[in-house]
Amino acid sequence: MNAEPSAEGNRTRLVVGCMSGTSVDGLDAALVEVSGTGLMMKARVLHTASRTLGTLGPILRKMVDQHLMSAGEMARAMTEFSLLHIAAIREACGGKNPDLICVHGQTVFHAPPHSWQMLQPSPIARVFGCPVVYDLRAADIAAGGQGAPITPLADLVLFGDEKRRRGVVNLGGFCNVTLLPRSEGSLESQRDGIVARDVCACNHVLDLIARERFGVPFDEQGSAAAGANQIDGEALDGLRALVQGQAKSGRSLGTGDELFAWLQKCSGVPGNVLARTACMAIAETILEVCGEVEVLILAGGGTRNEALVGFVREGARDREQVVLLSSDVGIDVSARESACFAVLGALCQDGVPITLPQVTGVKVAPVSGSWVGRERQ
Repeated sequence: MNAEPSAEGNRTRLVVGCMSGTSVDGLDAALVEVSGTGLMMKARVLHTASRTLGTLGPILRKMVDQHLMSAGEMARAMTEFSLLHIAAIREACGGKNPDLICVHGQTVFHAPPHSWQMLQPSPIARVFGCPVVYDLRAADIAAGGQGAPITPLADLVLFGDEKRRRGVVNLGGFCNVTLLPRSEGSLESQRDGIVARDVCACNHVLDLIARERFGVPFDEQGSAAAGANQIDGEALDGLRALVQGQAKSGRSLGTGDELFAWLQKCSGVPGNVLARTACMAIAETILEVCGEVEVLILAGGGTRNEALVGFVREGARDREQVVLLSSDVGIDVSARESACFAVLGALCQDGVPITLPQVTGVKVAPVSGSWVGRERQ
């Protein structure tokens, strides 16, 4: 194993984080070198891997969209999903032996106090012979929190900056943001100064438009949206009200059934115009939430949508905010969440509560995570 036990404060671990998001478009894994323990740790991404879901994708999409399935179908999907994790972890490790693996699973339902991140972790622990921590949201939800957003403390470890306030914007199936204080003062004050929230549907609505209007899983590079030369005002107002309502609700997001009703109302709007309109509404909502920060760091699959990123950059320029991609600061846009889960897994192993009362609404943040392989030391 790679852990160096000579001095706990200087401990070094190789930790793998895995994430499959609400876009249901792939699985990402990141091998992260974690030096030190607790909030004093430093993290460096060594290698990443991404896997498409293949034939598993439509099955997971069926689960996420709340279609009826047999118990057998769900059990087989869990097994296949675990095998996909094993392949991605092997690729990310590149022959190295991980000390710890942290897996999120696939969110197939999230409406606290009900939430399910579907996964079977035992095959992963058996193959790699190290502890696997999973089900990271459950303890917070059981204690009365929303269980989301879950990455803010990891964002502080990975993206904290002494000079400027940064906002980490995840353009995933749903957009969530972490607004970080400057990394100065005590660790407690930095932690307590974090503001984070789920914002609104992002790729969830953009991919819905692509599936329903173009017959493809997503609008590659936002080309359809970029090719439109107009915005539909009525559709914009409708979606703006919807996503801004999501942003103001204070609840964590995990389903977006209301988007189907909006799309049906827009049946007369050309698909490319509708895609561009959606990009504008989402960008406006994000910028409104991120008004206090000096630097926006964008990550997630939505960064590949040039129309969406263009609207964010245009609005941020008017506010004199700098816009970067997470790859500009050393973490690939597709690896930010998996890297965060590696950090969260190490924090769980160290007995540090990973959720924040000011973020999830939990009164007292518990130590999170269920374990297979070996118990937390």
